[in-house]
Amino acid sequence: MDVTPDVTPDVTPAVPPAMAPVDLPQPQRLGVLSRLAPEPMKVVLNWGRRYSLWVFNFGLACCAIEFIAASMARHDFIRLGVIPFAPGPRQADLMIVSGTVTDKMAPAVKRLYEQMPEPKYVISFGACSNCGGPYWDSYSVTKGVDQIIPVDVYVPGCPPRPEALLQGILKLQEKIARESLSERYSTPSTAQLTSGLVTPPPVPGAAK
Repeated sequence: MDVTPDVTPDVTPAVPPAMAPVDLPQPQRLGVLSRLAPEPMKVVLNWGRRYSLWVFNFGLACCAIEFIAASMARHDFIRLGVIPFAPGPRQADLMIVSGTVTDKMAPAVKRLYEQMPEPKYVISFGACSNCGGPYWDSYSVTKGVDQIIPVDVYVPGCPPRPEALLQGILKLQEKIARESLSERYSTPSTAQLTSGLVTPPPVPGAAK
């Protein structure tokens, strides 16, 4: 009779040693096709981008009503390839800021702009969005949306007519048609960052 004790082998998996952190590649702001495509292909990409602008309307005051009028049947900017009322900033190509930007609202404008995918564009619609408008000297008004985000096209007026917004969209489309994304998103060199700056005064006692 076999009286060998039943020894169950230890099947507990060995705990792997702690893995060293892996450096992930830096995300590219532009796809490979946009960065490495030949010039004829870039023309096609700009053409497609020019006529498929999904708009995220950041309406803050009365200029937003003029934006709605421009999107309705009388003016119908969809015929220009502009699709109004994107589901959200992550599906939008163009932000139209229409109305008075207050200091309290400025962080929200910046946060939503940063959520938009590249390449992205901004139209400042109306005097309040451009420079503060009639409220420029108010303690709570931001002196233009370009103080917090970059602006591509300014549309003047208080409020501008819908035709002015159509003109601004055409100007933006002309800019998109001739732009180079590699230049738009290229890292500036040290010479570009220091050009035109005031020469610092010499340090006393420094060798000449």
